[in-house]
Amino acid sequence: MARATDKLSEISNFLASENMRVKYVRRGVIRVVKMGEFKTLCKGSQYPSIPGIPGNPGRDGIPGSRGPAGAKGEPGERGDDYVDLVKSNWKQCVWKRNDGKDTGLIQNCIFNKKYDNTSLRVFYAGSLNSYGSSVCNRWYFTFDGAECTKPATIEGVIWVGSTQVYPYRDRHIEGYCNQVPKGHIRVGFWIGKCHSHSLGNGYTGWYSISRIVIEEVPPPQA
Repeated sequence: MARATDKLSEISNFLASENMRVKYVRRGVIRVVKMGEFKTLCKGSQYPSIPGIPGNPGRDGIPGSRGPAGAKGEPGERGDDYVDLVKSNWKQCVWKRNDGKDTGLIQNCIFNKKYDNTSLRVFYAGSLNSYGSSVCNRWYFTFDGAECTKPATIEGVIWVGSTQVYPYRDRHIEGYCNQVPKGHIRVGFWIGKCHSHSLGNGYTGWYSISRIVIEEVPPPQA
């Protein structure tokens, strides 16, 4: 009984320091009041509620179940065809013959173009000649039978004003053609008549090697 009295006295002193007082005691439960509010103290050695020290963080919970799939996103913009600039794609066709044709096909060379958005660089290297008086011959490239239009034809001409001239020498005809579709392309090298001039006696390859070189290259700057 003395211990209970001591506890009540201790609690009363604490309540007084907190501006509280005992309202009544019934069945081992102490009722206290402060500013019109009631608080409950259990019997025994319990004091009015005082916040304790925060505990340690708990462990991670069990992973939740997989949620439903999200809505389908909008289609992205079409990208450009990838062009591998490291791996070169080129070919040459070489022959040795004295071709006295004045008009027509000199040589075909089949090339496998890998991409749609690349360009083709082509050139002819070898001996060319035109013979006659005020005559002209034109040598030009075709792609699957048609001359280049993007940006222009790839050609070279020789005009001769006198039969006393024999212009046998090595020539170089080169150019780039854009917008050639990918796939197997038949690149042709032809001889024909010049615009507004008489046709000369053409000669392609004079006791020497002739060659066509074809190379797939990146597209030009905008």
